[in-house]
Amino acid sequence: MNIVNKLTVRHLKQNKRRTLVTIIGVIISVAMVTAVATLGVSFIKLMQKQTIADEGEWHVLYEDVNKNQLEAVKNDEATKAVVISRDRGYAFLKGSQNDNKPYLFIKEYNKQGFKQFPIELSEGRLPKAANEVVISEEIATNAKVKYALDDILTLDVGERFKAEGDDKPLDQTYSLEMKENEILETIKDKTTEKYTVVGFIKRPTWEPTWAPGYTIITYIDEGMVGVDDSVDATVVLNKVKGELYGHAEKLAKKNGIKKFGFNNSLLRYYGVTNNEGLSTTLYSLSAIIMAIIIIGSISLIYNAFAISVSERSRHLGMLASVGATKRQKRNSVFFEGVIIGLISIPIGVIAGLVGIGTTFWFINSIIEGALGITEKLTVVITPLSILIACAVSMLTIFISTYSPAIKASKISAIDAIRQTSDVKLTGKAVKTSKFIRKLFGIEAEIGLKNLKRNKRRYQATVFSLVISIVLFLAVSFFTSSLTKSLVLSQDGVNYDIEVTIDAEITDDRLMNTIASLDGVTESTVMKEAGVSSWINQSSIANELQDMVEVDKSMIKNGKYSYFISIHALDEKSLKAYAKKIDADYNQLTDIKKLSAIVIDTIPYEDMEVGKFVETKAIHTKIGESLDFYYLDGETEEEKYLKSVQIAALTDQFPMGVFPAGIGNVDMIVSEQVLDQMISEKSNVNVRSRLFLKSKDPMATQQEIEEMKEDNIYVHNVYQGRQQEEQMILLMSVFTYGFIVLITGISIANIFNTISTSISLRKREFAMLKSVGMTPQGFNKMINYESIFYGMKSLLYGLPISIIVMYLIHRSLMNSFDYGFVLPWINIFYVIAAVFLIVSSAMLYSSAKVKKENIIDALKQESL
Repeated sequence: MNIVNKLTVRHLKQNKRRTLVTIIGVIISVAMVTAVATLGVSFIKLMQKQTIADEGEWHVLYEDVNKNQLEAVKNDEATKAVVISRDRGYAFLKGSQNDNKPYLFIKEYNKQGFKQFPIELSEGRLPKAANEVVISEEIATNAKVKYALDDILTLDVGERFKAEGDDKPLDQTYSLEMKENEILETIKDKTTEKYTVVGFIKRPTWEPTWAPGYTIITYIDEGMVGVDDSVDATVVLNKVKGELYGHAEKLAKKNGIKKFGFNNSLLRYYGVTNNEGLSTTLYSLSAIIMAIIIIGSISLIYNAFAISVSERSRHLGMLASVGATKRQKRNSVFFEGVIIGLISIPIGVIAGLVGIGTTFWFINSIIEGALGITEKLTVVITPLSILIACAVSMLTIFISTYSPAIKASKISAIDAIRQTSDVKLTGKAVKTSKFIRKLFGIEAEIGLKNLKRNKRRYQATVFSLVISIVLFLAVSFFTSSLTKSLVLSQDGVNYDIEVTIDAEITDDRLMNTIASLDGVTESTVMKEAGVSSWINQSSIANELQDMVEVDKSMIKNGKYSYFISIHALDEKSLKAYAKKIDADYNQLTDIKKLSAIVIDTIPYEDMEVGKFVETKAIHTKIGESLDFYYLDGETEEEKYLKSVQIAALTDQFPMGVFPAGIGNVDMIVSEQVLDQMISEKSNVNVRSRLFLKSKDPMATQQEIEEMKEDNIYVHNVYQGRQQEEQMILLMSVFTYGFIVLITGISIANIFNTISTSISLRKREFAMLKSVGMTPQGFNKMINYESIFYGMKSLLYGLPISIIVMYLIHRSLMNSFDYGFVLPWINIFYVIAAVFLIVSSAMLYSSAKVKKENIIDALKQESL
């Protein structure tokens, strides 16, 4: 180590506080980059594991392949493993006590299939031959049919078909075709098979809750596939890359495979998609967020160096006075950066990992077992994320030291010691408005002059605040936009079980009995009817306006015919819904002046452009009325029914109501209003449905089915709701974790910057006190400086944040379509937080300065 570097080390030791503050700034920066990178990687890994746990691990599916095609898929260079499977068919389950589920469904897998798909063995072993099966435990608990190990099943296996009409076979996604307790389907092409029960499995997660058959699984392998047989080949790839889509298409075309598909729900968590819009969205969002994080990191480290530039310049001036060359002075600053980096970067990486690990430990205790989430959020450390954090930090330290190093190498020894280049005062430079002094007093004027005189420190502090504002608003907007986009892309399932009674008169007693079952947590009885309404062309959806411009025949007398779905909620549900959307319940139950809630904002998927769109189903206002019509069954003429006033407009759907789609409108009314609207002579069909949420949907479904009531149909969709809520919950964990992390970093950044700035102004404050500034006057000056800092940072920070938020919005619009709305609540929080944090930091730092002896502070040369 040469003499200049030794003096640099000594200088760092002498200025312990400034050195410590700089090290802390770099540690915070490295910890932020490490934590954000680790959070993103860990969240993606969690989603991969949860999707595999729910649906199995596979990437490409080739359907109905023959023996030669199977061999080609197996020998493909991209293939790591092949799962051979086949839906063998259905057979009646003798003695089944569940009328809605009368079948056994036989599924065949090879040995690899038992590994790749979530098949949980509870007793016995997995099948090893074609005449062995494992059966679902649901057969005993739900169908009340008991089997034991080594029992022989003799089954007539075939395919399900509707009794009339379609010749296409039905699979597990189609519920049982029934009407008035009569099965309207049949099993054809039967063959008799014998199976030995060798084990029992948990109910497969991939079996739909409304499926008509209980799953039993048997064995198949490549040697059992005949020349004329066809099976499904599910492929696990060696490497998951974007080229897999083109490769699969090429392989299928080459070997004559007509149908193939992809596990997009898993592939998207590898960052792979064949949707160009989604791909553009992912890459542009990643670029914007990485840019924000890197800029935030640079601001933290740069400020740690920039605020103390004057101290380094003076030290280097002293070195120059004793013969140090320009190169030695420049290298001295770089050497200081190296020392800071060697100390800070390892600590920062460890701090980031420990911090995110602690966060995950708390989060896991919250989400464990919630909504069927079986996988834990674990810290995933990748060499790339650590290398990125280190590289960004090293690059930032170099950038932060380069400017003062070049400047210090050029300045003369006398100017550097006197620091005449840091503070160049002119009357114009520190001139303040007389208005400031008259309005706020001499303390405000002195505070403003101090900021102008210490322009570099002032700018560094404002820059730090601006970056913090942009970080918080951009990240909070990003996370809220992700959540909104996720909600738009879901089906909107908001209940577990739908119960329909196929009868002319609804049995209220039965409905109430079902709603009062032990596991039921929430219920809604809904009466529904469908009518039509002629809507002015100017009020119809934008998408329809484009259509009618092309086809004028759709318009009659300047109006377009809408289908109106009327949903009447029971009293308890309507009160809760009205309160939720801030509507007047009394107005909704007034039978003298009929009123309704209109769901005017709906989501839908535009299949042509591959976007999820939020749009206005109808352009109307509160207080306007809609005229309803119905079709007379005898004359086939449209007749006037009633007129209903719009009491409220909303985008919130009550339990059991789904988006109606373009050209349709959902309206929510009270039962009293529906009774007034629909009379017997109007010939409008009204049906009743009961929607339930349950702590244990499968158990609740079984209780309802065991009632053995005629004409009652149960449709259990809890899996869909569970998956949607899983996604939203996990996204919330990620987004709120991201926001908390960025907020903490921003606050630390502001405190670090301001406290350093205040510490470097000890002599300045001591001088003001020595000429008669009172403690009260000092406090007022500090308060006004806080206000000036806050106003200036908001003046720059808010416009920049709005630009960044708009860029994020535009990136999402590659896959979604909804309006850009400023997050006014978050903006208000930011404005309040900036003044609160700046004031707290200023008061905290100045409180330490107040304790300093005036004479010692005036004499002080180092920190």
